[in-house]
Amino acid sequence: MVHIPFPLQRKIKQSSEAIILHINEIFFSLQGETSRVGLPTVFVRLTGCPLRCGYCDTEYAFYEGKGLSISAILAEVANYSPRYVTVTGGEPLAQKECLTLLRLLCDANYSVSLETSGALDISKVDARVSKILDIKTPASGEAGKNRWSNLNHLTQHDELKFVLCDEADYQWSVETMHERQLDLICPILLSPVYNKLDPAALAAWVLRDRLPVRVQIQLHKLLWGEGRGR
Repeated sequence: MVHIPFPLQRKIKQSSEAIILHINEIFFSLQGETSRVGLPTVFVRLTGCPLRCGYCDTEYAFYEGKGLSISAILAEVANYSPRYVTVTGGEPLAQKECLTLLRLLCDANYSVSLETSGALDISKVDARVSKILDIKTPASGEAGKNRWSNLNHLTQHDELKFVLCDEADYQWSVETMHERQLDLICPILLSPVYNKLDPAALAAWVLRDRLPVRVQIQLHKLLWGEGRGR
């Protein structure tokens, strides 16, 4: 473990107390998606998002929340003694100090993941963070916001996610995956919109087409429905 001199520790603490983020909620639950599905995780949900996807299930995070210092956020996370922390939204990168929060969470030796829409620059995200990056499909209404240059900043440590509303979304995603050779960049997740696209149908398409992807359904919704803080 690297020793940090006390004066520097105090400087870091003072800095984190001065930085304020708008936080919608912080809660402890099971990770419902990604390759970390099922793992006990603390979620830090930031307020605000520049996108308006038609299937969004966290519209309450567009505006609701309160200002918290990064120091207070770290203290609340620590209360749960977690191994895994997910920073999500809304769109967390819409707040520039999210980058500082991610770095300090990593410094605290948590295994940190970031859920991001893919519309904002990820190049400055701490390399220790596992980035879960959405590629918006046509039915989302926000496909024009995909920031394709973000693909240059992904590694096998990260994951790409397509949220699918229908078969047309699926076909578009398959074509995009092949055209951009996305499976060579990092693992790919295909997720059906809850109560809109039948997961069994998606599974059948993936098996039919022999795709090198992970089909995922939202575990937290299967367990608890669509309530908040899940």
